[in-house]
Amino acid sequence: MLESERENSRLIIMARLTVLQLKKKLRRIKLLALDVDGVLTDDSIYFGPDGFEMKRFHISDGLFMVLAMRAGLEVAIVSRRPSPATDSRMRDLGVKHVLQNSMDKIKLIKPLLERLKLDFDEVAFIGNEIMDIGLARKVGLGLAVADSSPELIKHADFVTKKAGGQGAVREILEYYFTAVEKDPMNYLR
Repeated sequence: MLESERENSRLIIMARLTVLQLKKKLRRIKLLALDVDGVLTDDSIYFGPDGFEMKRFHISDGLFMVLAMRAGLEVAIVSRRPSPATDSRMRDLGVKHVLQNSMDKIKLIKPLLERLKLDFDEVAFIGNEIMDIGLARKVGLGLAVADSSPELIKHADFVTKKAGGQGAVREILEYYFTAVEKDPMNYLR
């Protein structure tokens, strides 16, 4: 797909939900589920010769995840690929729900929803790749980061202005705080 076609696709999808409609949907959300690679990171992984893995996470995304959790929003990681770097970063942020190691993200998240007594329509999911399409279509609010695959963008309810690993999660959480009429400053400790 040419860059101009991809941009046109992105503009059409962004028109699917206006920011006002997005905020209205965010009011119903009880759980924010996030893919990792390409959403919380810039889609890069660094490997050392001994297999040691490093990832680059966006600090502001993490800060707003913590503030949102303090404000009462559940946050979960739903990733196909298991990663010690992801485990470490999520421990650092206090994310309790880290679900990894399955291509079927719907099946991966379903037991968590049962445990939390939530329905799929109370979930927002941010993804970036073709394996995220199923979950993005199943949840109440399917979101894609700006540099997502064109296939996911076609199915997303809303596409962020920011790319994965560049503040896209914070962007959505800023909309969330506005939607639920809470000030993130009140959750700093």
